[in-house]
Order: sequence, then structure tokens, then C-alpha cells
Amino acid sequence: MGIVFDEKQKAFHLQMGASSYIIQIVKGKYLAHLYWGRKLTSFRSEHLLNYRQRSSFSPNPDDGDPVFSLDTLPQEYPAYGTSDFRDPAFHVQYENGTTVSDFTYQSYKIYKGKPRLKGLPSTYVESDGEAETLEVYLLDPLTNLRIILSYTAYNHINVLTRSVRFENRGQKNVRLMKALSMSVDFKDSDYDLLHLCGTWIKERHVERTPLMTGLQAVYSNRGSSSHQHNPFLAILRKDADEDKGEVFGFNFVYSGNFVAQTEVDQFSTARVAMGFNPFDFSWLLEPGQSFQTPEVVMVYSCEGLGSMSRTYHDLYRTRLCRGKYRDQARPILINNWEATYFDFNAEKLENIARAAQGAGMELFVLDDGWFGKRNNDNCSLGDWYVNRDKLPEGLKDLAGRINKLGLKFGLWVEPEMVSPDSDLYRKHPDWCLHVPDRHRTQGRNQLILDFSRRDVCDAIIDVFTGIFSSAPISYVKWDMNRNMTEIGSEMLPPERQRETAHRYILGLYRVLETLTSRFPDILFENCSGGGGRFDPGMLYYMPQTWVSDNTDAIERIKIQYGSSMVYPPVTMGSHVSTVPNHQIGRITPLETRGTVAMSGNLGYELDLTKLSPGEYQRVKEQAAFYKEIRGLVQFGDFYRLISPFAGSNAAWMFVSKDKKEAFLTYFKILNQPNGAIRYLKLKGLKKDFKYMLCGTADVFGGDELMYAGILIPDAVEDKKSGKARIVGDFGSLAWHFKTTEPAG
Repeated sequence: MGIVFDEKQKAFHLQMGASSYIIQIVKGKYLAHLYWGRKLTSFRSEHLLNYRQRSSFSPNPDDGDPVFSLDTLPQEYPAYGTSDFRDPAFHVQYENGTTVSDFTYQSYKIYKGKPRLKGLPSTYVESDGEAETLEVYLLDPLTNLRIILSYTAYNHINVLTRSVRFENRGQKNVRLMKALSMSVDFKDSDYDLLHLCGTWIKERHVERTPLMTGLQAVYSNRGSSSHQHNPFLAILRKDADEDKGEVFGFNFVYSGNFVAQTEVDQFSTARVAMGFNPFDFSWLLEPGQSFQTPEVVMVYSCEGLGSMSRTYHDLYRTRLCRGKYRDQARPILINNWEATYFDFNAEKLENIARAAQGAGMELFVLDDGWFGKRNNDNCSLGDWYVNRDKLPEGLKDLAGRINKLGLKFGLWVEPEMVSPDSDLYRKHPDWCLHVPDRHRTQGRNQLILDFSRRDVCDAIIDVFTGIFSSAPISYVKWDMNRNMTEIGSEMLPPERQRETAHRYILGLYRVLETLTSRFPDILFENCSGGGGRFDPGMLYYMPQTWVSDNTDAIERIKIQYGSSMVYPPVTMGSHVSTVPNHQIGRITPLETRGTVAMSGNLGYELDLTKLSPGEYQRVKEQAAFYKEIRGLVQFGDFYRLISPFAGSNAAWMFVSKDKKEAFLTYFKILNQPNGAIRYLKLKGLKKDFKYMLCGTADVFGGDELMYAGILIPDAVEDKKSGKARIVGDFGSLAWHFKTTEPAG
């Protein structure tokens, strides 16, 4: 395991779990990519790297070698201007105005462990024995600009991380115009591209298309990682599915503008690259200064998408998320938003909390409207003082009432925003992102505070330190409800204005690091209009994310299914809402709403005081059942069984790490008359274990459940009435299995 430098072949062999990644130094100066895939015990570089004379249209940087061209060399970090006409990984403008770079290999360093990235989120290790890191040093001798390529190979999991640091060791300014975190060249292009796309309330839908000649990209230039495209991309073989075939996954640990792209060239090779979106980006690098890119998490799987996902899940759950709640069960919560919106007082909230406690919930969350003069979304963001008309005794009194009921207390905040109609904006109109003399475009009647400014960030830290200290707050929902426009900062000089968007994210990370460190006992949940910043960068600071503002259970099936491609269920906030649903008007059975929400961190947003006795009892039963399976859902292995994007039904399941327990859910989105008899084949069980279906005397062998499957009934018996209930449109079924003893 680990990283080895083969002196004879001048090659680095990086070994991760059951995979290998190989880089060779070519002609003593260039870095070539030789291999990434299943683990190799040995290799011959001359076999993995072949040259062929093309034509004069692939120029030769070595005048004496007509078959060598950077235009055809599979590279590790390609530059612009010296014979490679493909899209480069970086682009630098020098003081004389030129943009041609010629970097050569200088040296390397291999060491145990994994360094933290200064000011940036990243995956980590808890002991140096978990991983090894390779740093490769490249230099442009003309300008003395140095590039450090960083690779970390995890020893027991198929994960490789990459990032890049630029160091200006010269005497003149340079300007980074493009600075991606990774690039890798594949020998062929016989792959499909898979990514997660959508829009607000329809996030992270799975889209799979063939690679095509030229550039294909997913990206964000919205200032955040966005609802529209997640910073994730995978290429996979044509025959790859959930359970078989090669998959190469890439995920950017960053919450701002990004690009993830593929390029198929004239010789049918494929280049995959990921990092900052170069659109409207530049960074002035003065002598002695350095610039660090965020990392990309790269996962290889030879067992399909399912294995790739479970690798990401395990890594992010244990080596990205941090803090007290990383390994703790997440509480069942009640959120007052859809119950009250802005119309509430302490008594109404207390009544909802009392009903929640009676139903077995554990946390009450006060959403928007508790501060300033906030009776609608037109005002008061930035005025972070209690609205005494609604809460005359303040947050401490309300939290105390909630605590006396046996519930913890949580609070919604939106620290990055400011309303033009607010005391804060009237006092500091320069504190928002803006461009002088330009109109300030509003979104949801709000502007964005300039987190590229240290004074603004310090003020926010001080304000929310006071709020979080003012009452026994156990949970914070951190919202961000618009994208960036007029991206400019009053504090930056003209030559640095295109740094604003990245400096904003760096400021946000500093604020989050400070507040989460000061309040380690608070569970922070990330929310950006519901899922607009669902990315690994935010998970580093907040171990869960509000998956979507769409609380409709049927739409949530697709959203949660797509999210699971990369992100573990324990990171997903998922709630039961009222019907007709507030986003699309659909009426979905309470059972189905509960089953979908149980596939993440369960919560409720409906008004419990308005439920019928029968509905309230079913909610109580849901909460009790979720507590039985909570550890399984939040910390077990996740398996996708039927894709909702492929038809009118869906299914997935959770399996405990020791294989002794499983939770299976099936969703019949649209029923069919006189349909086929169907069996659902399970995954991830032990074939020689026996599994009892909880609540029955039925026992199945693990092999039977996986190879023969379990019958999907058209109707189920209602336990109270004894009558059969048809599983109709928007219906769901759930099975809970526990082992008895090994089969045989």
C-alpha cells in the first residue's frame, strides 16, 4: 500500500485500497499519466505509454524527436502554449502580457498522512497510517513560478485526492487566469458521462450521456455550487450499472463557482478536468505569495456506481464531516415553517412543540420570522435581534419552554444576506456585494453581504456568537437564499475584482470554522434554498444539508436518489410535510411521506396540532419505528435497487455494516391495472445468514432474498381493520429484516 517511486522507470505508483494510479516522468521534465484502475502488482512503463508520429500539426517540443508531442501525451497537469492544443488545466498571464508556460519536473516528496489545506475544507486522516501523500514540484525556469501537485492515496479505500498550489518565487507579478485542481487523460473515450443536474426544488437529477468529441461541461458561475449542477462528474464504461463495470468519480470539495468537464480529442482520447470555473476568475500572485486550489476527491470502482457511492459515503461520513455529531444519531425534529410561516407567537410554537414531544420527536426548530420586523420576506435580514411582538420574552424564554417539554431547541438563520429594508443596510450600504454606479439586483428581496471583507465577516461572527450564546440552542439551520449578481467588492483594487467570488467563499469558510469551533455542541445544518450548496465543502463544517425546498415525497424520491450518488443519507435532512404539498399541490399518503423521509434524517414540517387522531397516531408510530432503524439508515450501507428515472417505481435499501439488519423501501409511484407479478432482488446481505421479517414469523435466507427476491404485493393487510389495502399511486412498502442465525 501507499506510494512508491520506481527509480528505474521514473514512475510513481500510487496504491489505494484495490486500485492503482501511475505517473511517469518523461524525458526528465514532463509528467505523463500512465494508468488508473484496478490494482497492479507490477507494470512496464513502455507498455503503458506508447508514441506514434502523427503529423506536423502535432508539433514536437523536442526538436530531435518527431514522434513526441504534448498534443498526444497523456498528461497530469497540462499547460498552454507549447504544443498541446487541448484545454489546459491552468492558464497564467505574465508581466509582459504573454500566457505561454513551460513547466518542467524538479523534484518530489512522499510522506505519510495528509496535510490540511489552509483556509479550505478537505478530507482528512485521523492517523498518518491511513494515507500517504505525494508532492510533485514543477517549475517554469523563465519566471520562477512553481507548481506543487499534491496527491493523497488512502490505504484502505479506493480514494485519491488531488489539489494544486502555485508559488510565485520570482520577482514579478503573475496572474492566474485558470487554476484547476486536477486533470487526467484517459487512453480512450468509450465512456458515458454521468452528472447531477436540476433546478430549485428539482435538484440532483441523474443524467447519463455518451462522451462526444469536443468539450462537455457542467459548471456554476452563480457564486455557489448551485441547484443547477452539482460539483460532481463520473465517467463510466458503457456496460457499467449499479453493480458492475468501471466507474471513475470526481467531486470538488468547494462551495462556489466550479467547472467539471470532459474533452474528447481528435485521437479519441478523453481528458477529465475539474476546479474553479475560469469564467470571470483571476488571481494576482505577487512575489512571495502562494495560491491553493481546493481538492478533488477521485474514486475508482470496478463494481459499478453502487460501489463508487458507498466509497464516497464512507469517506465523507468519517473523514470529511467533523465534530460531535459526526458519529452520533441525528435527532427527529419538528420545524414550524410550513405550520406557521411568519405568523406565530410563543404560545403557538409551544403547542406545536408539545404535540411533537407527545409524538416522540426530539428537537424543535424555530424557522424564519423570529427577528427584526420580519413578518414577510421583504425586510429585516441583517437585523439579528428578537422580534418582541412575537416573542416578548425572547429566545431564552422560548428555548426554556421547549426544553421543559423534553425537546432540544433549534434556530433558523440566514447570516450571509441583508435586506435593503433593514437597519443594517441603512447603516452599511457598502457591506453588500456591488459594483459602483451599477444597479443592485435583488433576489428574494435581498442582497448578499460581502464576505470577501474581513470586517463584514468579523461583524457577523460577533453577532451570531451573541445569538448562539443567548439561549440553549442545540441546532442551527444555516440558510442562503439567492445567487450572486454584481460581483464586486468595495475593498478590493481594480486588478483584484475578479478575485471577489473566491474571496467570498474563503470568508464564508472562516466564519463557519470560527462559529462551529466556538459552539461544538450545536448541530449545524446547511441550507441554501434547499440544496443549492449541497457539496462536500459545506459538509466539512456542517454534517448535514437540507436536501431540497421541495417537501413533496414523490419528487423527493428522485432528489434523494440522485443525491445518494455521492452523499451519504446521514447528511440529508428529509421531512414530512402537509398535503396538498406546498410546492406542487400533490396529495401523498402519510405512510409514503414518512417512508421517504425516513431514508434520511427524519423531520416534520406540518402542524401537528391540526392532525386527526388517526394521523397523529401514525406520526407517533413513524417516529418510534425510525428510532429502531435510525442507526441503520444513518450509518449503514446504502444500495439503490430501482431507479425512479427509469420508470414509474423506485426502491432502495440500507444494510448494517455487520450485515445483520436491513431496511428495504419500495415506492409505487404510478399503479398499473392487472400488472405483472414482480419480485425485488435485495443487495448487500450475507448469503448464508437467515433474516426474519420483523413483525412476522417469516424467515428468509440471504441468498433467497438476493437471488430470488421478495414478492412485491399489490395490496397489504391493514393491521387495525384486517382488510386488504391496495398499494396505489404514490404508495410505498417497507420491510425491516434482522438476522436469526446463519443459514444451513
